[in-house]
Amino acid sequence: MSGISIPGVGDKYKTNELVEALINQEKVPLEREQKTLDGYKVQKDALRSVNQNMSSLRESARNLYSFDNPFNNKMGISSDEDAISADPGRNASFESFKIDVLQPATTDRFLSKEIETGFRVDAGKYIFKSGDKDVTVNWKGGTLKEFVTAVNKRSKDIVKATLVGVSPGKQALLLESLKTGEENRLVFEGDALEFAKTIGMIQKVQSKGTPLSSSNAIKEAPVNTYSISTSQEQVGMPSLSSKEVTVKDGVITVPPRGSFSIDVPSNIANDPNQRIVFSIDQADVADITTALNDVAQEPVLPGPGGINFKGIRIDNIQSDTTLPKTASNTLKTPLSPISNDQVVSIRMQDGSEIPIDHQAGATNEDGSKQVSIEVADYPNIDSIVVRNRNTGKELTLSTIETFNKNADLGFEPTNPASVAQDAKIKYEGITITRPTNDIDDVVPDVTLHVKQKTDRTATIDIKPDTESAKEALITFVGTYNQLMAEINVLTQANEEIISELQYLSDEESEQYKEWLGLFQSDFSLKNGKSTMQTIMSAPYVVEENSEISMLSHLGISTSADSFSSFSASRLRGYLEINEKELDKALENNLLEIKNIFGYDTDGDMVIDSGIAYLLDTRLQSYVQSGGIIPTKISGIDTRIASSETRIQKLETQIEAKEQELKQKYSQMESTLNSLDSQSQSINNTFNKSSGNN
Repeated sequence: MSGISIPGVGDKYKTNELVEALINQEKVPLEREQKTLDGYKVQKDALRSVNQNMSSLRESARNLYSFDNPFNNKMGISSDEDAISADPGRNASFESFKIDVLQPATTDRFLSKEIETGFRVDAGKYIFKSGDKDVTVNWKGGTLKEFVTAVNKRSKDIVKATLVGVSPGKQALLLESLKTGEENRLVFEGDALEFAKTIGMIQKVQSKGTPLSSSNAIKEAPVNTYSISTSQEQVGMPSLSSKEVTVKDGVITVPPRGSFSIDVPSNIANDPNQRIVFSIDQADVADITTALNDVAQEPVLPGPGGINFKGIRIDNIQSDTTLPKTASNTLKTPLSPISNDQVVSIRMQDGSEIPIDHQAGATNEDGSKQVSIEVADYPNIDSIVVRNRNTGKELTLSTIETFNKNADLGFEPTNPASVAQDAKIKYEGITITRPTNDIDDVVPDVTLHVKQKTDRTATIDIKPDTESAKEALITFVGTYNQLMAEINVLTQANEEIISELQYLSDEESEQYKEWLGLFQSDFSLKNGKSTMQTIMSAPYVVEENSEISMLSHLGISTSADSFSSFSASRLRGYLEINEKELDKALENNLLEIKNIFGYDTDGDMVIDSGIAYLLDTRLQSYVQSGGIIPTKISGIDTRIASSETRIQKLETQIEAKEQELKQKYSQMESTLNSLDSQSQSINNTFNKSSGNN
């Protein structure tokens, strides 16, 4: 303790220096113990770092052979990522499929007319609904801006209100549902309904349907454009015709072998809010093949055919056999009855047809099937075609009508920014409708993300995700090298080890210099390093003729770059990666790479061998509770505690010794001062006596 001072005592006799010198001698054991304690703390910090790096390597190794290993990851590659993308799960199959996005799912987004900036919203109960959720705003009255804030505060994930500045002093209110799909259409109730009408956001809509079918609208069905079975092309079978089709009080009756078509007006075809609705029923009647097989018939010639040119149909003239109509020839092959449930189809403007399964529709009380056709699902729709190919069934159709599908709401938007609609895609030719743009139930274990309509058919390929596997391997090698470097620093006293690690910061370099050679005599770290090197360099043959059986086959080794000059660092166990070789191996041998990191040797469905598995097992003995490193740290903690106790004891002893010396030297100096005073007094007396004489 420098600067020792004894209260009430001067330094005439250099007492303070003497006490300080004596105390410094007493402090030698204390300083020695403090140095020992500092060494323990450095060792503890070093071992904690080793433990952390071993744990990181173990985690990286487990990632390479666990259930979530990156070698099972898959990626979806779309030829039109802007329109549709795919996220495959780990159980998705490697495949390629085609998707057409007919329309993405959208929300109702209604825009009002222009509103004055100072517009005030009256007090009231404003209710907004979207699907099965609703929000109620009990409004006390205020400005439109304040009303918008109140709606957004209450609505959460139901609706959103936005003010849009359209011109100086003018603004418009945008209300939107926050969930896509037709089932989540935006509905106004309470005072919100009148408010929406007042600001010109919605208007009433007529719910009356527009009939398309009438006796004048019935037309001959065009020649069939999609394939039919051979049994429906029997020689002698009457051709399909609209001659016997009748319309009475709006009800259409189609006898066996009857057919017709009804045009869809352009104003209906171009309105995505329109829905074509009718019902269809069928009844058994006497099969016409029975009578046909009993009478003579004239030769039956196939249809003459024709061509379509720019929307115009030109049919050829029917051939003439010149045989008399009363020919007594009878059919050599009897006609077979025909039963066919495919009777309705949508004809497009290009002449193609899309069959409609009317049996899938809802069943009415009278047993008939309801057919509902969304015009928005069929861009360029031209007509509705009905063909009754049956020989023993009669069809009855109700009036074919079109409705505005918003009619059931009683209103429609006057200026919609977008209208709620379901996502519609065509998967391998099958049209699929979903209320959301994230579709996970079409392709097994693949989630499709619909973004916008495709201009052409998109192809999606499900492939291995080699990038994530590569990233995991690079992380693994980097973590391994970091642990190797730290073990080298701790078990060797060669400063070149630190200078070789060019990636270290100045602070890290200084710390490694402090750790250099701390555990030269500790064989557990050296043995651990040796074992890990053996695991990393050993072959792992899972199957005969495997191209990949060890890390070097992936381009990962202590000398991966055969063109680089010799480096002493290679002798220290650090791994290098030849990226080109790694990319090639991942592209061609992903399964074999997976197997060398972890595989089941005895068929019990449990991984029991491989680089990653063995590293994990070996490192577990080092880092687990009670393992080699925690035990060493625990031992150091014990020594630190003992050292701190000794230091505290020594400090107490030194403090007591200092007090003792201070007291003794204080008494000594007091005695000396007293003697000096007496001596001075005697001298003074003697001098006075001599003077008097």
